[in-house]
Amino acid sequence: MKVDSVPRGENMIIKNGKVFHEDGTFKTGDVAVSGELFADLNETGLSGSDVLDAAGCYVIPGLIDIHFHGCAGYDFSGANAKELVTMARFLAKNGTTAICPATLTLPEDQLAEACRRIAALSDPEGAAVVGIHLEGPFFSHNKRGAQNPDHLQLPNIDMVRRLQKEAGGSIKLVAVAPELDGAMSFIEELSKEIRCSVAHTEANYETALEAFKRGARQVTHLYNAMPPLLHREPGVIGAARDFPECSAELICDGVHVHPSAVRAAFAMFGENRIIMISDSVMATGKADGIWDLGGLEIEVTGRCASLVSTKTLAGSICTLMDCLRIAVTEMDIPLTSAVKCCTMNPAKSIGIFDRYGSISPGKYADFVLLNEDLTVRGVYLRGTAL
Repeated sequence: MKVDSVPRGENMIIKNGKVFHEDGTFKTGDVAVSGELFADLNETGLSGSDVLDAAGCYVIPGLIDIHFHGCAGYDFSGANAKELVTMARFLAKNGTTAICPATLTLPEDQLAEACRRIAALSDPEGAAVVGIHLEGPFFSHNKRGAQNPDHLQLPNIDMVRRLQKEAGGSIKLVAVAPELDGAMSFIEELSKEIRCSVAHTEANYETALEAFKRGARQVTHLYNAMPPLLHREPGVIGAARDFPECSAELICDGVHVHPSAVRAAFAMFGENRIIMISDSVMATGKADGIWDLGGLEIEVTGRCASLVSTKTLAGSICTLMDCLRIAVTEMDIPLTSAVKCCTMNPAKSIGIFDRYGSISPGKYADFVLLNEDLTVRGVYLRGTAL
């Protein structure tokens, strides 16, 4: 029987689709789902399974966004339980099936409350929370971007551990400017527990490289909120490129990074080290106008969100699926590379690749059917159609 959806807990064979594999290629073939998990096609008990005909579609893993702030009119740092569900469902409908929401630069009590609420989010029809990204408050004042300067502070290990306790161990990423006082010891100590990312920084090449040697393994939104790559002063970008274990987040919304610079990033880092992120804010999926970001007013016009006061870019208004589509159709990034950077790479970066990020037996059956033009035809969460 050909179906558009399968009841939760039922078995299913996805046939005739162009399936994305862990080797980074698309191959036309079949995929088995048993209950909530992908299964081996030869597994016993799959006979008589319902059939999903994916002819004419790409079959890709559900996207994983490890850096974004909000969507659908709400912000993860201040949303209540109902608003969190609204965002998780909006994202799932748009192909992002696992999320690691990013906080804003806020007082500790507000961050603690946000961590508690985000960690408690669980909705079978929404994207799964697979971590929390602590973006701020350990940033350079001059490279704070759209982060609220009133709440910036020096790196504080004890504070992060207090927040981690409130989050029930859910914090997977913490961002820090390595030139700040105490940052190197912060990175060296916390990197044993949480992935540290160099962010919102004025660091030069030598300082950034030292941060990577101390344990930092990621760069937050490459090119943005950091010194530019210059031929005699390569800065954070050059240091990250020279440290093979370092991954680089990249916003491919067509606003934050020029297409040529996106292609240059792929040439420097390769498709295995780029992590596409949306960095989306609450206006994503809503109308142009004036919105809030951590107590600061932002103005949204088209694809651009910027602070009203300074015109500084203030996150994006694109979903991660939008970014994937833009990268492929407007920036000449191969679809295989874009899919890897939105699925496998983010899953590996926060340590969840054993359960998410690829269409492999034993992993959660989160997948997206894409039409040839990369529009979404269907989204499946743990084997169930939304």
